[in-house]
Amino acid sequence: MLVAMEGSVGYGIGGARVELEIGYERFKTKGIRDSGSKEDEADTVYLLAKELAYDVVTGQTDKLTAALAKTSGKDFVQFAKALNISNSEIDKKVCSRGKAGDSNDGLKNSKAGSCDSKDQSSGSLEQSLTAALGDKGAEKWPKINNGTEVGSELKSNNGKPYEKDASGTVAKDLVALNSDEKTIVAGLLAKTIEGGEVVEIRAVSSTSVMVNACYDLLSEGLGVVPYACVGLGGNFVGVVDGHITPKLAYRLKAGLSYQLSPEISAFVGGFYHRVVGDGVYDDLPAQLQCKSQKT
Repeated sequence: MLVAMEGSVGYGIGGARVELEIGYERFKTKGIRDSGSKEDEADTVYLLAKELAYDVVTGQTDKLTAALAKTSGKDFVQFAKALNISNSEIDKKVCSRGKAGDSNDGLKNSKAGSCDSKDQSSGSLEQSLTAALGDKGAEKWPKINNGTEVGSELKSNNGKPYEKDASGTVAKDLVALNSDEKTIVAGLLAKTIEGGEVVEIRAVSSTSVMVNACYDLLSEGLGVVPYACVGLGGNFVGVVDGHITPKLAYRLKAGLSYQLSPEISAFVGGFYHRVVGDGVYDDLPAQLQCKSQKT
């Protein structure tokens, strides 16, 4: 629900006047409840993503590669297990390379340590992140790519598993997921590896305080007078209860005025109002959400 109100007082001399104008707007946040996909007005809790989660959601492959390479094997295996339990279909989209076209290529009997390797054309190996991590994932990560790309060595003895860095391979697979899948992955990364912060936003409010300089464009012999104004001031934006951020703003107004009596005039017009800045609101009060620990 939108709540808005505005009023002004001013002082005029001839065809010019100065106004002090104050306005207030409040926008209730909307969220999707667990019971369905319909958006409804509700207090909304947002998870503030950290490095890994942010890089996944924004599709920054290079930064995600670097961040994954620094992640401990124990933490990454915990993430992979959580992904497999909560959404095995996403797990199967990571490190999945399908089957080799040549019967002489492909893994013999294990996907472990071979994220970037294909299965044999007649094989039935599980293709997933958890399968590629295998039993040695916590110890070997990020080296879960095979040192042998193709050839008879893969088919005869699985080549050289756990030899090459797979952080870039996994990063590309995660970035290739669709938007909903990335959101799930980002949440699990925050929950199992990085931890995170949550902030509750009930509504966004904005109080504007403007000083306008106005001038009647034509004034002699007319009942209806066009006018124009330019204003400078600020908006006080509230994103979280009790946290106000001041922002510089300006306003352009134009319209028509009609003098009903020597003391009373009616105004009809429109305005353009802009808040100056980048739209970033720092230092929002957030609650720390620690990562889950496996016991």
